[in-house]
Amino acid sequence: MKATLLLATVLTALAAPTQAQTTAATPAAARVPADQIATSQGPLTVQPITHGSVVLSWSGKTLYIDPYGGAAAYAGLAAPDMVLITDIHPDHLDLKTLGGLSLAKALLLVPQAVADKLPAEYRSRARVLSNGQQLDTLGVRVAAIPMYNLPATPEARHPKGRGNGYVLTLGGKNVYLSGDTEATPEMRALKGIDVAFVCMNLPYTMDVQQAAQGVLAFKPGIVYPYHYRGENGLSDVAAFRKTVTAANKKIDVRLRNWYSAAK
Repeated sequence: MKATLLLATVLTALAAPTQAQTTAATPAAARVPADQIATSQGPLTVQPITHGSVVLSWSGKTLYIDPYGGAAAYAGLAAPDMVLITDIHPDHLDLKTLGGLSLAKALLLVPQAVADKLPAEYRSRARVLSNGQQLDTLGVRVAAIPMYNLPATPEARHPKGRGNGYVLTLGGKNVYLSGDTEATPEMRALKGIDVAFVCMNLPYTMDVQQAAQGVLAFKPGIVYPYHYRGENGLSDVAAFRKTVTAANKKIDVRLRNWYSAAK
């Protein structure tokens, strides 16, 4: 009997660390698989995280866009060399998540409204970009694109000039990150976009049909619907894909689950 009890105790002790490791790894394990997109300087890895957050890896550099949803969602990923934040709302400027990440080497690219809300420890590594400005750093060109609601009024949830969408140019590819916007003239006028991440969630940004018409105007090679959880649940991204591909079969609409790894 004593031998049996001893064996049971040993097995329980051995099992405990495994259970803890599994629990700790759950958010990372729940991430959808990353995509790889060819560039002239090696693959661009696209890792969806959650909502409006994505991690891009390219040429030995790692970029976090709007890190949100808890630091555990980023477990196992390389620490960022660059963090881009689009707006002041907590699903974009998530100070709790930022505080749990390793940002020692990270350059933060932000609009002025975000810079004004950053804790003191981040300000020395923040660089402000206003709509229309661009910066070349770490082998990446970053252009700040207006993101705002229509009509463009000071009372809008996202007034023109406060936040940034971004176009990143790396390895000969142009990557557009919409941030919180509607299908503005600036979006519709984009040229040469290879990869686009486009929001669609009412009442904060735009509906599926408006997003589809915006994408059909600027014709990216690949588009990912992201930031599609709204007041009434998830937007119908399958309907978005159907509308886009019915009008332009050359646009590769990639549906990924942005709501599995973090809540």
